[in-house]
Amino acid sequence: MNPSPILRVQDLSARYGDKWVLNRISLDIEAGEIVTLLGPNGAGKSTLIKILLGLHPVQQGLLIKQPGLTIGYVPQRFHVDPTLPMTVTDFLGLNRSRGKIPALLKQLGIEKLAQQPLSRLSGGETQRVLLARAVGHEPRLLVLDEPAQGVDITGQAELYGQIKQFRDAFGCAVVLVSHDLHLVMSATDKVLCLNGHICCAGHPEKVSADPAFVNMFGAQVSRTLSVYHHHHDHHHHSDGSIADGAECNKHD
Repeated sequence: MNPSPILRVQDLSARYGDKWVLNRISLDIEAGEIVTLLGPNGAGKSTLIKILLGLHPVQQGLLIKQPGLTIGYVPQRFHVDPTLPMTVTDFLGLNRSRGKIPALLKQLGIEKLAQQPLSRLSGGETQRVLLARAVGHEPRLLVLDEPAQGVDITGQAELYGQIKQFRDAFGCAVVLVSHDLHLVMSATDKVLCLNGHICCAGHPEKVSADPAFVNMFGAQVSRTLSVYHHHHDHHHHSDGSIADGAECNKHD
């Protein structure tokens, strides 16, 4: 018998004002698995992430978390006031013992940044520091919203490798929003295609380096998901609404 998931979403719907952005989402996140979430702009990815983090109310449906579940989070964007006199060590020391910081920086290969001003870091350096902050307490669930934003190709591969290494070392689950599927696919256990609802979910069947995998908008989403063998009883209009009765082999 499989253990209970660390987090379960059941028939969850969410809206902003009169507009429903998520419709009856159901998913389980198991301990130790990496889940990649993808979909076009406006698909509800950010809203779903906010709900998982407790930053957006559950308006319909259920969100069930394992008791005592700890969550680490790396946001897509992080603004630092250039006048703020704070080093990387100062920043990481805000929520943990300074004595543990050197080992944490070493684990992520960024020891040299310890005394660097936070405001002078490159995009890739900032993301690594944010990852260090997120994993510092060894969370059971790590939520990453476009963690490779502003990171060059070499840095992206290293960053995703570190995420997988952390998962392997500590057994945490990872929910990852990314458009860089050609890099994350090899470390992904499950892919969810979201467009207001979950269109499809499955395990990757192969890793692809096709350049089209970088851009996950519009029709290119369907090409990316062509690595899965899956069928649907519906297709989408260009606005994301569902037209019942047709097989969903391609998404608008």
